[in-house]
Amino acid sequence: MFNALSDRLNKTFRNLSGRGRISEANIREAMEEIRQALLEADVNLEVVDAFCRRVQEEAVGEDVLKSLKPGQQMIHIVHQHLVDLMGPVDSHIMLVDPPPTVIMLCGLQGTGKTTTCGKLAAYLKRHGRNTLVCAADLQRPAAVEQLRIVIENVEAAGKGNATVAFHGEPEKCAEYGQATGVAIGVCQRALRRAKSERFDVVILDTAGRLHVDDDLMKELDGVRFALNPHQIYLVVDSMTGQDAVHSARAFHERMAVDGVILTKLDSDTRGGAALSVKEVTGAPIKFVGTGEGHDALEEFHPERMAGRILGMGDVVSLVEKAQQEVDEEEAEALAERIAKGQFTMNDFVKQIKSLRRMGPLKQLMGLIPGVGSAIKNLDVQEGQLDRIEAIVGSMTTREREDATILKNKSRTRRIARGSGSAAPEVNRLLKQFDMIKKMSTQMAGMGMMGKMKAMKDMQGDGGMPGMEQLAGLSGRGSTKTSSIKKKFKKRKRR
Repeated sequence: MFNALSDRLNKTFRNLSGRGRISEANIREAMEEIRQALLEADVNLEVVDAFCRRVQEEAVGEDVLKSLKPGQQMIHIVHQHLVDLMGPVDSHIMLVDPPPTVIMLCGLQGTGKTTTCGKLAAYLKRHGRNTLVCAADLQRPAAVEQLRIVIENVEAAGKGNATVAFHGEPEKCAEYGQATGVAIGVCQRALRRAKSERFDVVILDTAGRLHVDDDLMKELDGVRFALNPHQIYLVVDSMTGQDAVHSARAFHERMAVDGVILTKLDSDTRGGAALSVKEVTGAPIKFVGTGEGHDALEEFHPERMAGRILGMGDVVSLVEKAQQEVDEEEAEALAERIAKGQFTMNDFVKQIKSLRRMGPLKQLMGLIPGVGSAIKNLDVQEGQLDRIEAIVGSMTTREREDATILKNKSRTRRIARGSGSAAPEVNRLLKQFDMIKKMSTQMAGMGMMGKMKAMKDMQGDGGMPGMEQLAGLSGRGSTKTSSIKKKFKKRKRR
């Protein structure tokens, strides 16, 4: 996300860093570049002008002008003002006592409101809250059935011991439009059920329209007055840029929403909505949708998002994703096996599966500081991870436990046939596994400083460890990565 904006901002900072001293004229030139980058990212014009004015006023101070590293000073100032622009935000849901807490979701059609209901229910399930989701969208064809399927999938696959249940009355769809208050009645019955069955939270999936109109607002007002929800969240599609901001302003003026949920942020390369909505509407961004899976809903943290925009990574989010997917006891047992040199193909595949559950590989790598810009042109082929699992799945139990016996060519050919791959691919995987096993065993006995030195040595001259392997078993890395390695080899020969 925000690739174009990140590239423009980082280029501007690099130009400043290349100067021994800077003047007010240099800062004004840099601010003009930043302003242009924000406008191209579809950020609201008023927001851009106010942001640039505040940054420039601080940047022309003595601390920056006399600094030995003006580029770093500018990054710090821009980062802080980006955080102020998008925050402050408390992303936690306020729960009432006695329950249930009523959360009303509203928004236009096509923003991903129904899918977001499922993601929010999965989020609450992970946090131990029993949730009832009510299908109050009686206008859109099959909306009730769609929500039912989404919630059933969340209950079946979602993590946590809490319960997620569905409340829907599809027969009421025939009455919708003929009598006022049909959707309100469905919501009221859902609330009574939640109280009697002791649910902690009720989520109301209300109807949307293709645009903001009086009929939509009257219905939403009716639900709001009848149920008095504790939280009203507006769901907007971040890819629509300024249209998302305008609709958010209209909803907020009428409904006084408590927060915004931005969907499809993983597909938004510009970022205009994320940078504008808080400043324009006054409604904070509470959550962001970062994928299609029911667990692809993240709490919004302005300081982390600002770090991603400036190419600083987001290690905290990466650690949180890992904590959700990795069992602590299993991780400790694996560490012991690695230390003893007992790392197997089964362990290897388990780690790959855990990694994939955390999200797309390229997205995860982008959370590592300094890696985002290095991998932007890299072709990270998720399908190659399927190929790894297929190859390992074609091995016998003994072969997965002891990969040394796979040096036999007949075994390699059999595995290749069974996995639908070629023998060279199997051999390449075995070499990579052997390298990872040796590296893991060596690092298991190192202290923290030793591990950091080992990682630095592996990176070489700007390259990342295992980058071509991550790009694909066939070795089809990016041209950029290959050229870096060639330059490094030439330098070593000299």
